[in-house]
Amino acid sequence: MSETSTPSAEELEVAAVRARTRLSFDLDVDVCVIGAGLAGLTVALECARLGASVAVLEGRQIGWNASGHQLGTVMPGFSLGLDDLIARVGLESARELWALSREGAEFVRGNAREELMPGISLSEGALEVSNVDAGDQLIRRLQMLAEDFETEVEGWQVDRVRQTLVTDRYFHGIYYPKAFQLDGRKYLFGLASAARRVGARIFEDTPVVSVDSSGIRKRIVTPSARLRAAHVVLAGNVHLGAPARRLWETLLPVWRYAAVTVPLGNRLDEVIGFKGSVSDSDGIDHFRIVEGNRLMWASPETTWAMRPQLFAGAIQRRIRTIFPKLGTVEITETWGGAVGQTVHGMPQIGQLRKGLWVASGFGRQGLNTSAMAGQLIARGILWGDERWRLFSPFELVYAGGASGRVAGFFVGLWGRGSSAAAGMLARQRERTRVQEGLREARIAEANRVAALRAPVRRPPPPGAPRPVRPQPPPAQPDRKEGEGG
Repeated sequence: MSETSTPSAEELEVAAVRARTRLSFDLDVDVCVIGAGLAGLTVALECARLGASVAVLEGRQIGWNASGHQLGTVMPGFSLGLDDLIARVGLESARELWALSREGAEFVRGNAREELMPGISLSEGALEVSNVDAGDQLIRRLQMLAEDFETEVEGWQVDRVRQTLVTDRYFHGIYYPKAFQLDGRKYLFGLASAARRVGARIFEDTPVVSVDSSGIRKRIVTPSARLRAAHVVLAGNVHLGAPARRLWETLLPVWRYAAVTVPLGNRLDEVIGFKGSVSDSDGIDHFRIVEGNRLMWASPETTWAMRPQLFAGAIQRRIRTIFPKLGTVEITETWGGAVGQTVHGMPQIGQLRKGLWVASGFGRQGLNTSAMAGQLIARGILWGDERWRLFSPFELVYAGGASGRVAGFFVGLWGRGSSAAAGMLARQRERTRVQEGLREARIAEANRVAALRAPVRRPPPPGAPRPVRPQPPPAQPDRKEGEGG
């Protein structure tokens, strides 16, 4: 490769593997980031861009387990619904939080430009579809997004949704034209490469044993070296463990598994006419077309770790249920990862104590929130920007430990069951309406035909004698007994 050529995404990943280094010497830096996932690498990149010395400590490898294993949809918003967000913090704060989420999405787009991350495979647009007939709710949500939250959206009626996605499972839809998708793994390694280029040092196979956050200079202990830093950022999500047990216990570990099918040829175009990502309003299915004619599909969430290969059959059945015309498709690859989900449904972003920061809880949140966290924390550390305080109402809440995972598992089952029942009822109501409409149309047609066949009675012409109707005979008076006749 020449010095002037731009490295491909594959070359970036290979270079990242070759550059893998374990921390084996003591180090003193401005910022220490624990965790080399999307959030941690974004913090490192932004802090280094702003002139700080940065070290990233990763217990295994860059992007291990969770980051980069998703479908790569980038759009504004949070896991917490708009109504709940407004109820929690008020309309004005909700608007500010939403604006930050838009900034996070644009930050990802700016980083993922082709000249910076070749082969990132950007595709435009995201479609959120409803499992039930919720026209009134759609109109209200569209108005709220467009007017109160300044987000470009477009409402799709049932006919348009079903012309685009050939299935009777979905009703209305909300289209986000400014949303986009990218290859999550390529973006992840692109972030690592960009962070290294601006001076951040990334150490893999370097688990953190303990963190002493007291004092001006924080002390971080690893198996082979010690590190001192003015600021420590906890970005290890559910994998932090003992070094940040209190934080770790506020997250419910959630696994989601995904699969990619074999090339499906023209039959895929016959059932899916949308090139962006599609997700249902209940958060059960999430899919998009990749590489032209392959389908990438994410399964429902679970609170227990399993071998990804075990989910291939479940994903096959789900695809066949939603798109019967595709039949049973062959799966070529499955994978999964664990993310941390908070009790309140919002990410954990901010300063826990002087110099100790957290960027965590991104389960169900999307790539925009990890990017937003990186920006907020870097600017909070180096510029004194305090917009991270907008997340202060969403405090650390204990997630229930093992019992919380059990409860989460059954809540998930209940949610999927409720969604399936609601969808079945909605489709039954739709079929009933169609049948009633057909019945009314048949009755109307029968009445029309009967009216055409009935004899036409015309009024007589002017001057024509009117027909004389026969008069009944006059009634005879009753005769009294004894009268002659």
